[in-house]
Amino acid sequence: MSSFLSYLISGISLGSVYAIIALGYTMVYGIAKMLNFAHGDIIMVGAYIAFIVFTNMGLPPVVAILASVAGCTILGVLIERIAYKPLRGASSLSVLITAIGVSYFLQNSALLLFGADSKTFTSLVNIPSVTIMNGEVIISGVTIVSIAASIIVIVLLTLFINKTKAGQAMLAVSEDTGAATLMGIDVNKTIALTFAIGSALAGVAGVLLCSTYPVLSSQTGAMPGIKAFTAAVFGGIGSIPGAMIGGMVMGVVENLSKAYISSQLSDAIVFALLIIILLVKPTGLMGKKIQEKV
Repeated sequence: MSSFLSYLISGISLGSVYAIIALGYTMVYGIAKMLNFAHGDIIMVGAYIAFIVFTNMGLPPVVAILASVAGCTILGVLIERIAYKPLRGASSLSVLITAIGVSYFLQNSALLLFGADSKTFTSLVNIPSVTIMNGEVIISGVTIVSIAASIIVIVLLTLFINKTKAGQAMLAVSEDTGAATLMGIDVNKTIALTFAIGSALAGVAGVLLCSTYPVLSSQTGAMPGIKAFTAAVFGGIGSIPGAMIGGMVMGVVENLSKAYISSQLSDAIVFALLIIILLVKPTGLMGKKIQEKV
């Protein structure tokens, strides 16, 4: 029982990180109707920024985290402005190919700047572990922070979208871009803000991910990015609560699969679960059907 609880809590922690990453995917798709496949590599850039600020420059962990968030936010806005904005009226295939190109550009830039050798990432979370069940289960500080961070992010994001003018503008753009423009909403600024928020979340996720798995390389964000996208689709892409639920489920299934079935088959099991869900409910757990006029 204690071992199962340990695996479950670790899975929820991993799922919390996936959920934070998935929120970036689902926000951009929900508002800009595009898939930013470079999102996983923004996570990697954020982790490198935190690594440089904390390890090389010797600044406090809080400064490193803030630098990671700020750097990812700026990078996200620049990517949107340079790579995606000129393709606003282009086909979805053109945008997809551009996103893949941006992803490879970021990966190879990191490879040239930091080399092929993996770096050892020192955890920026200095919270003591918690022991429960008479010492049988130990919950690490990173696990506690990851779960708490995901809850805080989902609450703040929901309040921002539902209670602020900028959030209402995002909802309007997601419903009908043309109508939002006629109502005086600056669609370009709204989409840029969406990329900024999603990329800031990627900075947070990068720090949490590398604090949990302390190996940093140019490929660090690739697989977590794919899994988080899977989580977003699983929960219903475009749905913020869906991204949260999808991330949690993915993390738990992956961790329990590694523990009780096979560590080599865990990824296959996660993606197989996605296929089953999409066969039963193509829009995902909390996705909505969208009717298009022909």
